[in-house]
Amino acid sequence: MKSGERMRRLRDDTTAQGVSVDDVRGLVVARNLAFGQDTQQAVARHAWNHMFGAGPLQGLLEDPLVTDILVNGHQVWVDRGQGLVDAGLSLESPRAARELAVQLATRAGARLDDAHPVVDAQLPDGSRLHAVIEPISPTPATISLRAFRARHLSLRDLVQWDMIPAQWVSVFTALVEHRVNLLISGGTGTGKTTLLSTLLGHVPHTERIITIEDSREIATTHPHVVALQSRAANAEGAGAVDLTELVRNALRMRPDRVMLGECRGAEIRDLLMAFNTGHSGGAATLHANSAHDVPARLIALGALAGMDPQTTVLQVASALDVIVHITRPPHGRRYISDISALTCSDSGHLVVQPLLTWDGVSVPRRHDVSVVPAWLA
Repeated sequence: MKSGERMRRLRDDTTAQGVSVDDVRGLVVARNLAFGQDTQQAVARHAWNHMFGAGPLQGLLEDPLVTDILVNGHQVWVDRGQGLVDAGLSLESPRAARELAVQLATRAGARLDDAHPVVDAQLPDGSRLHAVIEPISPTPATISLRAFRARHLSLRDLVQWDMIPAQWVSVFTALVEHRVNLLISGGTGTGKTTLLSTLLGHVPHTERIITIEDSREIATTHPHVVALQSRAANAEGAGAVDLTELVRNALRMRPDRVMLGECRGAEIRDLLMAFNTGHSGGAATLHANSAHDVPARLIALGALAGMDPQTTVLQVASALDVIVHITRPPHGRRYISDISALTCSDSGHLVVQPLLTWDGVSVPRRHDVSVVPAWLA
């Protein structure tokens, strides 16, 4: 029997809800679509990948070291924490890449065609999908996948990965214990959400955590987490729920801590108000080139929310305590380079004061500060 006919018969017998590779293998055996255990398993895996997974990219998506999968035309690249490298496989043709992009978009419940050539959605396994097709893209399709990892990491795991020095484990534990309001900054793919997810595991289990994200990426084993996710408008332009609305609603849900997956717009106003009205111990992530660039980014975001610079400075200085910055040099590993205090100067400017710094290799440096925070003492 031809491969296409096998796929058709399997598709007729299955649904996308809760179907495992073993379920598909049972159908392969029942329908006599293949003989021999190895062949049956291979056919089942191939069928599952193409019907319910990411097709030829599924193996990369299941690699625990892979964070990003990028398809340019029909070439495939991956990031395993050391920068982009050739994945060692390619799709059959650029046209096959477009077909895969459309298939993934459909699986994510989104539309991708000539009328809607860009999609930003989430796959059933939690992985984030972004795809662009012609005519927006010069090739038939460009696909970007950000893998979702449900595994909870500990601070010791981050030490083993050389993301933080061992001397800082107690520092991060104290940051959570003393309910310090954190801003985790860094570039794209540096591990901001990974660090945030790790810190959630150290929050006492008697506390209620509300997480707010555009695309769900925060993963934790904490027993009392309510995960809120924004929603784009439907084809009629209705039904949108943005981060600003979610932050406001989170405050009505009796949170002990509020965690914002990524702060990049007008939601900054409501987040700062939350941190200034008794909701301590919260955190948010922010894109920034360095810790010293954070004040300018915050003022720019405040402008999007209709706040003037002076108001933003006062709100930030009162709401946020510490900046944790993550660095990833070109073709290098990710590591936390700075832990800094965020204060307001007498002249009314935000000041970033380094407390702890690390170059990723040598012994971390502790800076002399006039007033040592309780969690650093």
